[in-house]
Amino acid sequence: MAKMKTVCPISRDEFKSQAPILEIMIGDRKFKAVPREFSTGSLGWYVNDKMEVDIAGKPVTIQLGLNLTVVGSKELPMPTTAAS
Repeated sequence: MAKMKTVCPISRDEFKSQAPILEIMIGDRKFKAVPREFSTGSLGWYVNDKMEVDIAGKPVTIQLGLNLTVVGSKELPMPTTAAS
């Protein structure tokens, strides 16, 4: 049996005007993921930063990139632009 496609329950305008900044904890650090529209057309949150992780008593710098995507948001209608 085929899986039903998830439908996004909000509009692009609702997301852009009301999506909160999300706080993400990784280890003992807190990062802020900001709302954005990805180049694919999907909506979600993004964070990119660096942090140190202790491995065998040595500080190792890691780079972190995290996308959180609203399922079904790519299929939302794009806003129409007024014709000149």
